[in-house]
Amino acid sequence: MDLSLAPLEERVSRLAATEEIRQLVAKYCLALDMRDLDALCGLFPMDVRVSRDVSGRAALKTWFDDTLRNQFSGTAHVTGNHIIEFDDPDHARGVVYSRNEHETDGQWIIMTMMYWDRYERLEGRWYFRRRLPLYWYATDLNAPPTGEKKMRWPGREPYAGGWPEFWPSYSAFWSAEYDSSTDVPAPAPIDEFLLRMRPAEATASVRVR
Repeated sequence: MDLSLAPLEERVSRLAATEEIRQLVAKYCLALDMRDLDALCGLFPMDVRVSRDVSGRAALKTWFDDTLRNQFSGTAHVTGNHIIEFDDPDHARGVVYSRNEHETDGQWIIMTMMYWDRYERLEGRWYFRRRLPLYWYATDLNAPPTGEKKMRWPGREPYAGGWPEFWPSYSAFWSAEYDSSTDVPAPAPIDEFLLRMRPAEATASVRVR
């Protein structure tokens, strides 16, 4: 798709959709950190799936309440590096980095992660259809998470967060078979950069939350 050749109305509509999705992410951070669970759950569609057997905003609100009330005294989420691609005018995917701070059990835990998102426009409004968190590390502010198993929460054994495993290029780069002398292919088409990096998503079914 060559956006420069698209009609002006189509380009303006795409810009508006992109900005609304970016605002959706910013609203998520503010509502989460300020514990406005009604505002937070309103960013998801009415039929959002919370678990395999449970759906709906009310169930999502209960899940957030339990998680935030029992694990964190306070949080702050700052996002950036947001990539958004469109399947069609009402469906999009995205990746957004998130740098987070948490007060929990008397410790100050810092985290770097990203969300693999699916967005959907329903009745003219964009929502999160799914947010898949991918974690690089979580650790006490005074304890750099060098080495393996970088997810280090108080009272839990360290574990891996799934950040590099999600992207095939990461393990390929570190494999003995990696060859940097191969030709560089043509750049990915518009709206296919993430699919080039994560080809399994092109055929995977869309999961929610």
